[in-house]
Amino acid sequence: MRFRAITAAAVAVALTACSNATSSLPQTASGVACTPSAGHSVDAAPHAPTAHELGLWPRRGRAMRVCGDVGSGFGRCQAWLRTDIAGTIQPNTPGGYGPSDLQTAYGLASYSAHGGGCSTVAIVDAYDDPNAASDLAVYRSRYDLPACTVADGCFTKQSFTARTNAGWAAEESLDIEMVSAICPNCKIVLVEAASASTADLSAAERYATAHARYVSNSWSGVEGTTAYDGAYDAGGVAIAAATGDRGYNATAQWPAILPSVIAVGGTSLTAIQPLAETAWSGAGSGCSKVYAKPSFQSGLKTGCSMRAQADTSADADPDTGVAAYDTFHQRGWVVLGGTSVATPIVASVFALAAKTGANDPGNLYAHSSDLNDVASGSNGGCGRPLCAAGIGWNGPTGLGTPNGIAAF
Repeated sequence: MRFRAITAAAVAVALTACSNATSSLPQTASGVACTPSAGHSVDAAPHAPTAHELGLWPRRGRAMRVCGDVGSGFGRCQAWLRTDIAGTIQPNTPGGYGPSDLQTAYGLASYSAHGGGCSTVAIVDAYDDPNAASDLAVYRSRYDLPACTVADGCFTKQSFTARTNAGWAAEESLDIEMVSAICPNCKIVLVEAASASTADLSAAERYATAHARYVSNSWSGVEGTTAYDGAYDAGGVAIAAATGDRGYNATAQWPAILPSVIAVGGTSLTAIQPLAETAWSGAGSGCSKVYAKPSFQSGLKTGCSMRAQADTSADADPDTGVAAYDTFHQRGWVVLGGTSVATPIVASVFALAAKTGANDPGNLYAHSSDLNDVASGSNGGCGRPLCAAGIGWNGPTGLGTPNGIAAF
């Protein structure tokens, strides 16, 4: 694995990129340039320890999917809930990794503290989570993150329905909290599709790409129809999508398989310093039967003659899951995993980098040496590289995990 030192100069570059973004391309289709926030100090008062810092995380346990199976023409959220951990595992200590753990693991601490003030990350999910804003406030308060509310304009919810769904509500809480963990200074737009149909999710996607340059989709369906592909090809917008939670897929997961989309797989994050990751057994990988091999995968041994997934990855294993706060599906603190964790993490790293014109999968392939290579673990029996990790690209983890912002 490769590690990069985080220097003051590097942070200055990140902030310069943010400043340049306002002059070269606005955050929204409305043409309104962003105004960077002041950020928060890395020298703030010590935060309450995380479960990891107390030596209580990670640990193995039982988990279940929060969203059930769906048929063709629908998307399913990819979050996994730890069923053996409910509430805090000791007073004021939620189970799972917290923001400081994830930032340290992926070399983002300084960038997260100072960057992202002119970036907006949109989350696309289905159905309404009426407790999203209040749950977000609790999460951010517990981890000493700056407030992000409707009142201050940091958090916006665009709902296309009043219908609710408990599983999707947990997904929504997880997604907006992972954006908060990685990019505390980013603005967040939660876009709630009218249903989990591909048509409704794609309509929500169009809204998201019109209002943010970084979009996360922690859900997937199966590759097939191309009727809605255009919603996921917005120039200058980084669109990340989950590759699923069933391991190798004979039928690739959509929209992650689209050449215009950053396909996000998953790892087991077993240690932070030094970093230790393996491919998560549930991380989706697969070969397209519809989309030709894109130029950025040309010459790369993927085991596929067509487009292959994943492109990149981050923590996803429920055994190494993250803390989340949700009061609609659950009763407060929970531990969640799945490529639903990894996808908003990746979208948020793009938001920290804020590099105009670099928001596509090809940019990652051009800077693969700046990622943490994940060289062990597997998600099925189809061999290396489509199922088994090794040096270089592999199906479950793609090119690797974030190592600072250079690759993004």
